[in-house]
Amino acid sequence: MTLGDVAREAGVSLATASRALNGSARTVRPELAERVRACADALGYLPNAPAQALARSATATVGVLLHDVADPYFAALARGACDAAVAAGLLPLVVNTDGDPATELRGVRLLHAQRVRAVILAGSGYTDPAAAARLDAALAEYQATGGSVAAVTDHGPGYHTVRPANRSGAAELTRALLALGHREFAVITGPARLRVPGERLAGVRDALTEAGLTLAEPAVVSAEFSREGGRRAMAALLDGPRPTAVLALSDVCAVGALAELRARGLQVPDELSVAGFDDIPLAEDLSRPLSTVRLPLARMGAEAVRLALGPAELRTVELPVEVVLRGTTGAPRR
Repeated sequence: MTLGDVAREAGVSLATASRALNGSARTVRPELAERVRACADALGYLPNAPAQALARSATATVGVLLHDVADPYFAALARGACDAAVAAGLLPLVVNTDGDPATELRGVRLLHAQRVRAVILAGSGYTDPAAAARLDAALAEYQATGGSVAAVTDHGPGYHTVRPANRSGAAELTRALLALGHREFAVITGPARLRVPGERLAGVRDALTEAGLTLAEPAVVSAEFSREGGRRAMAALLDGPRPTAVLALSDVCAVGALAELRARGLQVPDELSVAGFDDIPLAEDLSRPLSTVRLPLARMGAEAVRLALGPAELRTVELPVEVVLRGTTGAPRR
């Protein structure tokens, strides 16, 4: 008999079941705690004493796992998370994973060994079910010792979640470009191993379908969320039928796409409109400020820490986004 069996029987998360039984200082609502204890008694579950001791001896630290600390998107997330951790009297430990599931898994295990009070997943979840299952198993072991996990973007039902409106934000951006008169679109999306690019691409397709348009597969190019990835993707798009608007599903990719257009002597937005996603600080400082979808990046990181350090009952915070049209988009000239 395991703690997971008790959690399933009680209809609560593994973390909630652990806190109800292991003497953690973090509170569980009385009715939930009573239900968990009753299920444990009925199933004959005996708490693991070493695990209880470990939960009570958690260090004054918070682990933050992100894909690329040099990426302005993740830097802003990390800043918000670190500020919130420091404000709570905790030391933030930042782990750079390079967006690699195996590296992220090792990071979780190392943070568990360091007895951090909470783990923040500040990067996208993975589309590979096996990779996601391995990560979930490692996080379940960590939660079973009283640890707390919060995720920025959806990583599944077992964690506190900060959920920005990725899909609806991409749809709103597409509608804004449709309103300018664009009908020929291309998209630079992110790597297939990540969930977030798929959410954003789905939003673009939603808006185009509403307008009676479709996005042909050659008009969708996958790239790493990096400047070089965006540049290569734009080069590939320019080798085919030229769209009037290109949506890069990250600002960093959009910066690379703009660099490729400059190298070819193409004028933005006169010959081609370009939009990004995230509103990193650089977006407004380009020679032509970038049209984009503004995410409250620092707030996302901070909210994840607050959720992780708050009540044990799982919560989701939905954060709105905002379409910002600037100098890289305009009405099509053809």
